[in-house]
Amino acid sequence: MPKVQPSHFAFDEASEAQITKILARYPVEKRASGVIPLLYVAQRQMGRDTGSAWVPKVAMDLIAERLGMAPIRVYEVATFYFMFNMKPIGRHHLQLCGTTPCMLRGSDDVMRACHDAGHVKVGETSADGLFTLTEVECLGACVNAPVLQVDDDYFEDLDYDRTVALLEALKRGETPTPGSTIGRQTSAPEGGPLTLVDMDGTGRE
Repeated sequence: MPKVQPSHFAFDEASEAQITKILARYPVEKRASGVIPLLYVAQRQMGRDTGSAWVPKVAMDLIAERLGMAPIRVYEVATFYFMFNMKPIGRHHLQLCGTTPCMLRGSDDVMRACHDAGHVKVGETSADGLFTLTEVECLGACVNAPVLQVDDDYFEDLDYDRTVALLEALKRGETPTPGSTIGRQTSAPEGGPLTLVDMDGTGRE
């Protein structure tokens, strides 16, 4: 955990509304099961409040109190999963998949675009505080590789130029449409779906 930590954290009205819905899912004696959802709530509130989505220690302590858990149990969960940030990050968290399908489809070019256009390297935050870049394992969207997760959204079928365009849009404060950057329909083949048009089930068109 970073040495610089806020001295206070309180859930705001929007977070409290989410927490009420989350805790209603669990019996009182099992409310500790809500630790992961509440960590998400805290991280997203920090993102709204500070522009940096991370989970400070005071937020974890508050979660422990709300759930009747020892604080160390919350720390263990938060530090185990990569989706929780234990230190401040940039306004946008760029998570680039570098595993085999994405690598074969050009994730190195996406990485280069992040370096060139985002002015950020893996494990670091850009000087302007806009981007933090992390290389991650499989994001589970291999059919539309290469994939870059920006905050909670997936951007798929990227190449160098499309990644640069994405980052430039984020710099301008725009909200790019997530999904395939080549107009692919969900996970259909490039060029559109290939389906039979027969209606009698014979396989003949």
